Amino acid sequence: MKRDSSTVRVTQHLRRLVAARPAGARLPSVRALMAELGVSPVTVQKALDAMVRDGVLDTRPGLGTFVAARPAPDAARPADFGWQSLALGPARSSAAGLAGLLALPSAAARTLNVAYLPEEMQPTALLAAASARAVRRPGIWGRMPSEGVPALRAWFAARSDHAYHPREVTICPGTQAGIAAAFRALAAPGEPVLVETPTYLGAIAAAFAAGLAVVPVPTDADGVRPDLLLEAFRRTGARLFYCQPTFANPAGTVLPPERRRAVLAAAAEAGAFVVEDDWARDFAIDGEPPPPLAAWDRDGHVVQVRSLTKCAAPGLRVGAICARGAALERLRLARMADDFFVPGILQETALELVSAPGWTRHLRALRAGLRQRRDALAAAVRRHLGADALQHLPAGGLHLWVALPAGVSDIEVERRAAARDILVTAGRHWHPAEAPGAFLRLSFATADPAWAEPCMATLAEVVREADTNREIG
Repeated sequence: MKRDSSTVRVTQHLRRLVAARPAGARLPSVRALMAELGVSPVTVQKALDAMVRDGVLDTRPGLGTFVAARPAPDAARPADFGWQSLALGPARSSAAGLAGLLALPSAAARTLNVAYLPEEMQPTALLAAASARAVRRPGIWGRMPSEGVPALRAWFAARSDHAYHPREVTICPGTQAGIAAAFRALAAPGEPVLVETPTYLGAIAAAFAAGLAVVPVPTDADGVRPDLLLEAFRRTGARLFYCQPTFANPAGTVLPPERRRAVLAAAAEAGAFVVEDDWARDFAIDGEPPPPLAAWDRDGHVVQVRSLTKCAAPGLRVGAICARGAALERLRLARMADDFFVPGILQETALELVSAPGWTRHLRALRAGLRQRRDALAAAVRRHLGADALQHLPAGGLHLWVALPAGVSDIEVERRAAARDILVTAGRHWHPAEAPGAFLRLSFATADPAWAEPCMATLAEVVREADTNREIG
């Protein structure tokens, strides 16, 4: 039978009230509902009676109408999530160490595991002014081009040493999104991807998430070894190589020009793509690094990802992925499948930021501040952990790659240090296969010179404790 429209309207109103109230909450009186909805008492009572029959409401004579108790889950049986293991199947990603990097530290912690600028080094005043200007732009909350705002794409193209035209640039929400899109677009699940070892653990996680077989290629003090890279291409048939030629994370190495040419030659012979993660170019401390790999590439082998987030602030999730040829369209499709486009407020804020007169001053001040922090932490490491602990002082980037004594577990040092409010990252997280030794990655960007010295003294105690515990065990 067709219900009266007034009764339907009252019922819908009552259901909204019930949804917003806990069990046992009292509903408005019939008189109040009549006044609010402009209906007769008969209409209100019909709706109430129907909801009582449905078990949604309880009536208590002389007291009113109340939200009925909702049925509780069976408390006698604990929840069983075991079926999910079968439904999910084998794990398709490895994020060992990544969760620790992203966890927010306590106020007391000495954070040496963070790969972002601390707040005192971020251009917060410039960001506030940039966002205030950006929010006034017409259409800022509307749809954006999937490939990004043209002016911002032009800015990133210029920063590639003009290796790319603006039309070959796609804006993405940080380089992690760009790396993940590249792995999905340029290789199929089950195929191999070559990576430097050690390498960025976020790239390792993204490769596993894409279903790729991660193959490590050894490095030395000058970065990846081209002879072993060529051998890896030949042995695996890989068509994809991920690398950080400039201030590699975590080791801080810089690939010299002659090796850059050799890497491109190896990729050309293999008919492979090279994903160049150029995240740290703005963190040069001792002179300028060589031009990006993309500047040496004529035939579209290099797919470059570049970050603005790193040299600005973690909350400004803006980066770019650049490619030429058919790969460009593949990458754009992969990016669109993720999130359609980067919000306009982020893109326009980024554009206002890098166009501001104070941006260049910020980069100069940033390099000076990073030099001071690098030198202070490096001196403290060598003083308390020994000269052999830091054999390479990076000319840029954000990190020191610190060797531990033979036989000491870096995972144990990481755990013991955290118990004493010193947050470091064990080196094995940065190796996709077995690590050749025990290392720690220490981020000097977050190392305040005021506490770097006592912090390293404590870390040295932790290393000795871990070594003693190993000998006793």
